[in-house]
Amino acid sequence: MKFSKLKYLVLDIDGTLTDGGIYYDEYGNELKKFCTKDAAGIFAAHKLGIKIVVITGRECMATKKRMEELKVDYIFQNKRDKTSFLMNFMQEKGIKKEELGYIGDDINDYMSMQLAGFIGCPKDACKEIKSIAHCISNFDGGHGAVRDIIEQLLEEEGLWKKLSFPNESGI
Repeated sequence: MKFSKLKYLVLDIDGTLTDGGIYYDEYGNELKKFCTKDAAGIFAAHKLGIKIVVITGRECMATKKRMEELKVDYIFQNKRDKTSFLMNFMQEKGIKKEELGYIGDDINDYMSMQLAGFIGCPKDACKEIKSIAHCISNFDGGHGAVRDIIEQLLEEEGLWKKLSFPNESGI
């Protein structure tokens, strides 16, 4: 499957866009550490017209803020049953399996990932996710894994350099 043929890319947060840690400040506010390198991959996907869909089982203002900064198309938090939610979303939007990609890291993503035509995961994903992944990043979650997966796939299609360095490629 060509990554550039996808129309939607689902991203998990904890352990995929973050290192999986949950941090609290002295007031009980949840904090997350996002890797700024992932932005390049997300922006490249956007340039291809791929809509970014974030689905996470937790709710956190830090997630909302960062996803707004990245201009993701859909942010869905506090979704404990990702599979049912994603099935309904796909039906509502008329999304076919081959139009959907999914990058996640742990067993709570396993069933929903099976709805996607493309599956990617960080290097430190659980073995069950690695066993179904089409692409495993060279990086752990929260350390640029999303960018790495997108970059690897677009390089295979000769698109990464064109999307990332438009002045050098004439685009």
